[in-house]
Amino acid sequence: MIGNDWDKVLEKEFQEEYFYNLLKFVQGEYERKTVFPPKKEVFKAFRYTPYKNVKVVILGQDPYHGEGEAEGLCFSVRDGIKKPPSLNNIFKELHDDLGYSIPTSGSLVPWAKQGVFLLNTVLTVIKDKAASHKDIGWERFTDEVIKKINEKEEPVVFILWGNFARSKKKFITNKKHLIIESAHPSPLSAYNGFFGSKPFSKANDFLIKNNLEPINFEIKEKTYEK
Repeated sequence: MIGNDWDKVLEKEFQEEYFYNLLKFVQGEYERKTVFPPKKEVFKAFRYTPYKNVKVVILGQDPYHGEGEAEGLCFSVRDGIKKPPSLNNIFKELHDDLGYSIPTSGSLVPWAKQGVFLLNTVLTVIKDKAASHKDIGWERFTDEVIKKINEKEEPVVFILWGNFARSKKKFITNKKHLIIESAHPSPLSAYNGFFGSKPFSKANDFLIKNNLEPINFEIKEKTYEK
């Protein structure tokens, strides 16, 4: 399925009947409708961030539903695509927190390659229809993914933005891990606790304290894809 250690970690899940039915349904949706992200990028977060490399988890809800936006990593858009408002606010907080310039590119591939697992809890969406693949089975799958990361011996930072992401906190029971939670970066809620929450420096402080390499959250001005 994935091509790295996630295949072994999720082996049992891939064999479940619900997962087979989920993939069959999604395949039909791709054949009949415009669905994002592109089919080959549905599991991109898993491919860029092997299980053994996961240091930080950022949870999103479902992919961007606008033309060409979603690239299989939560909050991320491919190079050359206008940055959505939530992503702009993430970069504003990154600038205020760590001082990095706000990048032109909205692709978070560099984070994923360093161990930031950018997981949407629903992995597909119909064009222009937010939450259109909610409750078809993805949540059952990604809940199991969160549980598997919770089982890791190495400390992991879970960054939960907004009520939906925070609802997954019940799966994070391992005391080794750190949970950072705040309001969502959406323009509707960013001023209610997202701005000023300093998630990036808090995450790196925790990693350093646990003798792990911190994440370089700076996005340079270049194309990272491929």
